[in-house]
Amino acid sequence: MTALSEAGLETKFCQFDEALVVTEGHRIEGYASLFGACDQGGDVVQAGAYGRSLNALKSAGRSVKMLWQHDPAQPIGIWDEVREDGTGLWVKGRLLDSTQKGREAAALIEAGAIDGLSIGYRTVRATKDGQGRRLLSEVELWEVSLVTFPMLPQARVDAQMATEAKGDILQDLATVFQDARRKLAAR
Repeated sequence: MTALSEAGLETKFCQFDEALVVTEGHRIEGYASLFGACDQGGDVVQAGAYGRSLNALKSAGRSVKMLWQHDPAQPIGIWDEVREDGTGLWVKGRLLDSTQKGREAAALIEAGAIDGLSIGYRTVRATKDGQGRRLLSEVELWEVSLVTFPMLPQARVDAQMATEAKGDILQDLATVFQDARRKLAAR
């Protein structure tokens, strides 16, 4: 779903896939947006749409914010890396366990209750195609949020939680549970 605020900020929801992983305590990485995929609102983000915005943020010494449910009063972590590749907008960051919402987000992801990412942006350039879809060729990216309801169903994740202190044993156990959950869901 695309939402538009009074300030012109649009939001796009993207459900996690195996591409988003939580490891080493509260580190997360995966795709916040997939190029060429039509979302439920009829929008398609095109390859290169984030490039100018990401370069401008870097030049200004700023970064894309990690928020909880698009609430600017609730930052929950830091995106250490945000970049485009051939698949989409890839993000890598850390949930901050020093914040209440950061701890809650980690617990909800681990439990499977939260399974969505959403981008907050302003459309700079877009065109319509012959099928009524909006092709986003340039957007100004403001934030990437962890959310409850995703907009792009094709991008899903199985989150893996592990703590640095307990190392590989918990990672292996998380993988076993993840495989079991996947098999149960396929039934």
